[in-house]
Order: sequence, then C-alpha cells, then structure tokens
Amino acid sequence: MKSLMVMLAVAACGSSTPPDLSVEQPGMLAVGTHATTITDAARSRTLNVQLWFPTATVATGTPFEKQELGSNQATYAGLLAQAPSCPTRTIDVAVDAAPMAGTFPAVVFSHCHSCTRLSQASTAVRLASHGFIVAAIDHAGDDLWSHLAGSDGPLTHDELEVRAADIRFLIDQLPSLASVDTAKVGMFGHSFGGVTAGRVAETDSRVAAAAAMCAPMENPAIPGVMLANIHVPLLFIVADEDNSIGDLGNQFIAKNFGSAAPPVAKIEIPDAGHWSFSDEDGLIDAFAAGCGSGIRQTNDQPFDYLDPPTGRAIAAAYVTAFFKATLLHDAGAQAYVDSAHLGVTAVHR
Repeated sequence: MKSLMVMLAVAACGSSTPPDLSVEQPGMLAVGTHATTITDAARSRTLNVQLWFPTATVATGTPFEKQELGSNQATYAGLLAQAPSCPTRTIDVAVDAAPMAGTFPAVVFSHCHSCTRLSQASTAVRLASHGFIVAAIDHAGDDLWSHLAGSDGPLTHDELEVRAADIRFLIDQLPSLASVDTAKVGMFGHSFGGVTAGRVAETDSRVAAAAAMCAPMENPAIPGVMLANIHVPLLFIVADEDNSIGDLGNQFIAKNFGSAAPPVAKIEIPDAGHWSFSDEDGLIDAFAAGCGSGIRQTNDQPFDYLDPPTGRAIAAAYVTAFFKATLLHDAGAQAYVDSAHLGVTAVHR
C-alpha cells in the first residue's frame, strides 16, 4: 500500500496539467432552483423533485427551507429552529427562476436513509454554478417526512431496488423537466444513496460516472451491487470518523476502491462524521454523527467533528471536479480529483 501511495503521488506531481482549483469556489453562473413532483404511474409512486440549474437571474441568500414544497417548508423551518448550528440555514439560489438557455450535462442525486433531496444542496449549487443541471428526489417512504411520521424505510435489498427504480424514472423524466444532455448523466449519493448510485450505475447505461459518500457501493449490509458489473469512473468519499457505518464500513469502502475497475478515486477526510458533508448535518438527532462533539471511532477519544461548512465545501469541490472530469473530460478537473486538497488524503488508480 505504501508503494502504491508513492506511485500515485509521483504520478500526480508529474502531471502536465495543473489541478483546476476553481472547483473550490462557486462558478461563474448564478443558480436557480425549482421544486416539483413526478408520478410513476406504473409503480404508483409520486416523488418530490428538486432541480438546480444555471440561470440569468441574480441568486441571493435564501432561507434553506424555501426550496421545499408546501407545508414541508414550515416543518423544515421548525426543525432548523430547534437544531444546533450545524445544518445549512441559507443558500445562494434564485427560487423558481427561469433556466439559462442552452443544454447542460445532468447529475442526479440519491439521499441517505430518512433524509431529503436537499441534503446535498450545497454540492448541487456548486455543480450548477459550474454548468450542470442537478436533479434530486425524495425517496418516498424512506425520507425525512416518513421518519417524522414514525415510519422509516427498511435498509434492505428490496428498498435498494425501489430507490434505483426511482432514479431511473427520474432520468427518464429529465428531458421534460430541464434542457439536459441525457447522454452525459452523472450520479452521486450519500450513505444509502451511495449504494443506490452504485446500483443505478450497474443497471442503467445512461449513467457515465458515479460517486458515493460514506458508503461502500458493494455493501454486505445492503446487498445488490456487484462492482464487477460497473464499468464507469467511480469516486468514493470517506469520513474518517464515520460513527454511523463505523471502521468496518470504511474498510469495505477501501475494498471497493481496491476491486473497482479503473479509473477510480478515493478521498478521506480527517475528523469528518457521517453527516459532515450534508446540509442536514445535525438537523435531527439521527443526523448527529458529524455535528459538534463525538468519540473517535479510530481511538475512542473525545474530539470535535470537522466544521460543517468545511465538510460541505470539501464535498462540493471534489464532486464538482469529478463530474467536470468524467462528463466534460476536463483535464484540470481530473488532476484535482487525483490529488490532495483542502486537507484530504487522495488516492486513485
């Protein structure tokens, strides 16, 4: 492993293309957002959808909950009022703005168990500001609203298939929702959403690249993904102090990285917990692993988790670079993915 790290470091240093550091900041484009619903009549499922896209409208600091639909706005605002400082409270978007003219590559997102489609809104906004259209859905029955009603979805293979079908239907509907190039679709997910990203990459040829945060795609706890069947670039983002999936889960991510077909990259973030990259970090008690103080899984000592805005900024930078590299074939973005920035450890092959 040490020799591999040295080889990778030498390769990165020897690259003729410098890393594109612009991914660490918002791009040149303002970002609009719009919430709607889509109905999969064949499965009797109605899904809340969020779109983030380039716009000519000026984006301003907006209360985070204004991205929500109907009565969920007030419910989300109430949760924020009771939460610690960790979750995102404002975001620079233009709600219900008109999309900018033109066709853009698309990226779809799958949220974690009992979370919402807004849980990686900061990453979605970063992507949109760099010229992507991002689409996310609430996985009905395994979202925050179901959790608050006392009915969490199961962490099972069957639920994985439901989620994967949700995303495939979302991709089906993308041309009617936005001006996208469906030949260039990326996908990322957090936790259970990361497993979902692997399953969709395995079964849907429209997905050209996939990233997973805080989860192994090929996952012994939620079977259904075979890395041997995935033949697109992959990115794994690891929280070193992930007390949700634990050290064993992180070991499985390392095994995923080792067995996936190249190109594959992995970044590891010190002091990060399971929700350190999420806009919903600490929003409810179930999302506390990443907010405030905790006990290290690595040595059982007390510590403070990574500052939440820093964790979100790291995720936004690397996910944006990954999709610029894989969907737009940007050499500078690839150089960024392949090297260490913002305090992370990075490996690739």
